[in-house]
Amino acid sequence: MSIASPTLSASAPEAAARTAAAPTQCSNCHLRELCLPCGMDGNAVERLDSLKFSRRRVKAGTSLYREGDRFQFIYAVRSGTFKTSLELADGREQVGGFHLGGELMGLDGVAQGRHASSACALEDAEICAIPYALLAEMSAGAPGMQHMLSRLMSREIVREHSLMLLLGSMNAEERLAAFLLNLSQRLKARGYSPSEFHLRMSRAEIGSYLGMTLETVSRTFSSFQQQGLLEVDKRHIRIADMQRLADALAMPVH
Repeated sequence: MSIASPTLSASAPEAAARTAAAPTQCSNCHLRELCLPCGMDGNAVERLDSLKFSRRRVKAGTSLYREGDRFQFIYAVRSGTFKTSLELADGREQVGGFHLGGELMGLDGVAQGRHASSACALEDAEICAIPYALLAEMSAGAPGMQHMLSRLMSREIVREHSLMLLLGSMNAEERLAAFLLNLSQRLKARGYSPSEFHLRMSRAEIGSYLGMTLETVSRTFSSFQQQGLLEVDKRHIRIADMQRLADALAMPVH
């Protein structure tokens, strides 16, 4: 990946030491309805609490983990925004996703025991580090926990499938509209304004994610502004006509 930034995933002993500090619990987290314990009963949440997840701050521009790092944890975002990405053969970065509070990262490491992507904070952020080995061990005799792990894997598959559809079947305006509407709905679910927000990612990162050049992203933002769909001030966005933006994709407005 072409990001020159510090990393939080240096050595196993250092990672273990960090993980032992600042424990937190799912049962009293303000994001529990969006994160791991969503849909779980009280007994299952109590079992999660017993794992003593660590809470950790991550500075903007810092890598949480990188491609090839040993897989130990699933990371739940408590605050801030992260991007996950791959390094292409020519050294370019391919952004695979943007992650907000209540969303999980790191499941790419389950299959091979190594992370297949990198995760970097786009702003000062905070995460919970969930030891996957303990989580898997605990779920072995608990159907509710097994269902939760299956749901997490399924959610990752659905996310990747949705991205494939986005890149394969939409033109530039449809791709950007879908991205903004998806971000709007995710922010609304977290109690933020769905129509006015600050983009934590650059236009180049948006372009990488959507399979568009930087010039095309900038031109499409300008087009939306000229059509009266958006008001754009650098990274600050106000969706001026949510219904028209949604109509372009036949998406419902929530």
